[in-house]
Amino acid sequence: MTSPTLADTSAAAALTSPAAAPKKVFVRPPQHPDFERVVELDFVRATEGAALNAFKWLGKGDKNAADEAACDAIRGMFDLMDVCAEVVIGEGIKDNAPGIFLGEHLGKWLPGSLKFDIALDPVDGTTNCAKGLPNSISVLCAASPELDVKQSLKNIPAFYCSKLAYGPRVKAYMSRVGLEQIKLGNPIEENLELIGKALGKRVQDLTVVVLDRPRHDALVKKIRESGAALRMIGDGDIAAAIAPSLPDSGVDVYVGIGGSPEAVVAAAAIKCLGGDIQAQMAPRDEKEHTQLVADGFEAELQRVLYADDLAHGKNIIFCATGISDSSLLPGVKIVNGRAVTHSVMMRAKSRTVRYITTHHDLTQKTIRLRSDRSEHRL
Repeated sequence: MTSPTLADTSAAAALTSPAAAPKKVFVRPPQHPDFERVVELDFVRATEGAALNAFKWLGKGDKNAADEAACDAIRGMFDLMDVCAEVVIGEGIKDNAPGIFLGEHLGKWLPGSLKFDIALDPVDGTTNCAKGLPNSISVLCAASPELDVKQSLKNIPAFYCSKLAYGPRVKAYMSRVGLEQIKLGNPIEENLELIGKALGKRVQDLTVVVLDRPRHDALVKKIRESGAALRMIGDGDIAAAIAPSLPDSGVDVYVGIGGSPEAVVAAAAIKCLGGDIQAQMAPRDEKEHTQLVADGFEAELQRVLYADDLAHGKNIIFCATGISDSSLLPGVKIVNGRAVTHSVMMRAKSRTVRYITTHHDLTQKTIRLRSDRSEHRL
């Protein structure tokens, strides 16, 4: 975070005329050459605040209240940040829930502040949070556009995408053999054979994660017939898509149709971890397909997007904090008068992954909320 420094603009005059009082003005120092290093912990504070504020609604049966609480805390933290952040992928579109929306400006927007494209999901897994189930996290990724890049994070116009996510070893295998053998359009059993070969595993030793939805009935049947282990999840497919790129997650591949914004957020983390994701727009019905064509996306409907297409460049920061336990992070715990949060912070530029465990003293800890622009005790 930058702050004004005191500069003496009349030093020479003071030397020649000791009686003259030096005139002092505030000036802004030059921008830090690697400003992401300065601001990245504030992004974590934003997801921590969201997780802590949403945690009060864990298991209370009101997913919109949890979402609203998380949004309030994220906006409140950004009000303190010296950045120009524009939401290019927002939340709340799918179910008219409270959200931080496309085009919204976050941060102070002072002249000279660094610009960030922001993609976020204040509560990924709102239904799980409302029911007190695992797999709810607060997620945010920030990308500072590189030269000649208009937008770092792609806004996909379709409601849903077909997705296939896998880890660094699988991506390296495809690079090594010189063929893009594993393809989103392949039969799932063919992809599982190739992924098993890349990982040195039998197909029956692979673990596949799929959202538990009626639209996946045929996919689930084929996975079971292949002999692979299947892990069905009710919600929260950002963490699920990231899991194959984590070294000890126990997940080898994520596949299925899920939200398009979640594909982009997951891609940012996957890129930081060295894995990959393939995604293609999947219109829900003929009406949506016709509208996408009318809007000029006919060619884009046929395109398979990779992590580099979804999250462009290397100036990408991903952070998340657990609300309830997930394959990515443990959830919030209250222990001896302290709230314990578990967060992860990654940078694509260096592929650095930091796991952050924070103890918040409940007698002292406050969260700044946008709703009344003041600090609140937990």
